[in-house]
Amino acid sequence: MSSPSESNATVTASLDFRSIDFRGRRLSLAELKSALPRAKHQTMADAEQKVLDIIADVRSRGFGALADLAAKFDGVEQSHPRVPAEEIANALRQLDPGVRAALEESITRAKQFAERQKPANVDVQLADGAVVSQNWIPVGRVGLYVPGGLAPLASSVIMNVVPAVAAGVESIALASPPQKDFGGLPHPTILAAAALLGIDEVYAIGGAQAIVSFAYGVPGDGTELPIEPVDVVTGPGNIFVATAKRLVKGVVGIDSEAGTTEIAILADATAKPALVAADLISQAEHDPKAASVLVTESAELAGAVVDELNRQAAATKHSARVREALSGPQSGVVLVDDLEQGIAVCNAYAAEHLEIMTANAPAVAGRIRNAGAIFVGDYSPVSLGDYCAGSNHVLPTSGTAAFSSGLNVTTFLRAVQVINYDRAALEQVSGHIVNLAGAEDLPGHGEAVQIRFAERS
Repeated sequence: MSSPSESNATVTASLDFRSIDFRGRRLSLAELKSALPRAKHQTMADAEQKVLDIIADVRSRGFGALADLAAKFDGVEQSHPRVPAEEIANALRQLDPGVRAALEESITRAKQFAERQKPANVDVQLADGAVVSQNWIPVGRVGLYVPGGLAPLASSVIMNVVPAVAAGVESIALASPPQKDFGGLPHPTILAAAALLGIDEVYAIGGAQAIVSFAYGVPGDGTELPIEPVDVVTGPGNIFVATAKRLVKGVVGIDSEAGTTEIAILADATAKPALVAADLISQAEHDPKAASVLVTESAELAGAVVDELNRQAAATKHSARVREALSGPQSGVVLVDDLEQGIAVCNAYAAEHLEIMTANAPAVAGRIRNAGAIFVGDYSPVSLGDYCAGSNHVLPTSGTAAFSSGLNVTTFLRAVQVINYDRAALEQVSGHIVNLAGAEDLPGHGEAVQIRFAERS
């Protein structure tokens, strides 16, 4: 079976937005996955030793290590990373009223959606006196990470805190990088968002060291309050954050090892090129390695979109960052024969964000199996999901949407099974237990049942 060819014959423009042509080819799932645009960036293996060094340093030197890392990576002097309560309150007082109103609306919508996500407990009576239950119980404490690098993601405070609160988590701590421009504190909009949500345990800690501090805790020394370890760590971040989460998984639960953001748009000839281009740019502005992919059967649409990308990218604030992202190996147009092949490509790509801009978009969306979140039609852009849709924007990246979910209430819950049998109910199945225990050469299992019915002197 032949491999897909790269073509620039159909889609040409000054912006180096690559084109991959799948037309006329029948590709296996493996071939699709290998040929789709993906970033060729630093791997976790490259970051692993640096993160291991940070883990060892923070675990051995505690707050001293955190202070040194803040000076090294953030350029700030720090005696203790805990943000004073008055600074959190002050950030809310000084927050722009328009931004406050936007945050409050986002919180309201996110709460409405999250509060309906908690699964119901289940009691199943298998026989008289034989009841098995599944109870959903929140974890005791969570650590939430909010990036503050190229963009201060105040919206991520909402996306992390709201589902944790809806799950019933009683202890929530938040970390975000210290900012030199703000006196070593996290960005004030991040602090204000925490205040709106009632989060008063906030730390000015960035990167891998924040994840390590939450996973293992940082002991106090009599003058400094400790950072207590958590049960679950969530939140997006760079490759060092993702690597740290992978390395502490098992010590704590994590949401995912999220990578750089990505958007795919499945579009046909009915799509509006200006809207497609604007949405591709909206994710490209996150990071020079952000992925923006258009999947379409229409070469005419693809050409018009590239024209729009050139025009809009030149005018947007972060033009250099956008153009680098759009020109990278992780971005481009994928030309397909028809909608069927387009759907197959999208399922193989398993985008973090997938927009459907086709005729009968809801029906097409219903055929997508693999995506972190699906945005249907012209009036459901990814920007809506980033801020005010009510959905969560902490989503699986790098193809992991094929087997994992975005952040939600169940991230902070555990399903605990409860077994409650009386004497008669156990006796009813005791023979089966003895037989199965014998078949597995574990006779003590059977004896543990038999002793309950043996005559005692």
